[in-house]
Amino acid sequence: MKFFLLYIKQTIRFVLKPMSFIPAIVMMCIIFSFSEQEGDQSSQLSYTVGVEVLSVTNNVLDKGWTRQHIEELSSHYQFYIRKAAHFTEYMILAFTVAFPLYVYGLRGFPLVIIAGMICVGYACFDEYHQSLVAGRLASRKDVAIDSSGSIVGIIIMRIVGWTGRMTIFKPLSYTEDEKEGMSGKKPAV
Repeated sequence: MKFFLLYIKQTIRFVLKPMSFIPAIVMMCIIFSFSEQEGDQSSQLSYTVGVEVLSVTNNVLDKGWTRQHIEELSSHYQFYIRKAAHFTEYMILAFTVAFPLYVYGLRGFPLVIIAGMICVGYACFDEYHQSLVAGRLASRKDVAIDSSGSIVGIIIMRIVGWTGRMTIFKPLSYTEDEKEGMSGKKPAV
């Protein structure tokens, strides 16, 4: 029975490990779709997000702002909203890229380098793609902001991974009977 349970655990890990890449692929598709928006559409989306965030801020902090004041603030802080979006989406991308690499055993500095190269490469590709869309331009500053977000995302992933590895995901320690069941050999008597 113990061998059967161990077999089930190993099978589940074997099936789930490749699926750890799915969040990164989804995040890349989301970023690509945002970059595909024309300039006016992208600006309107940023403005709408700004209005929503400021409305929530107004309600939570009980600022007493009027709708007109919130709209003015959203227009005024448009640049910062857009840059915060760049930083955030690449921070999430870096986390989702670093996670499967971590699952497959990449740790430490190599994890930072490989995940960082993937994210910075995607940021460069994304800015190039954006330059082909009407009303949009490629920006080195955006690549720098994206790269900064990526570094933060990778650091967060390393902290989460290390913490998990030291606590709930400690490597399994097997009893002698379980080790015997895995190897299929009988112990010498």
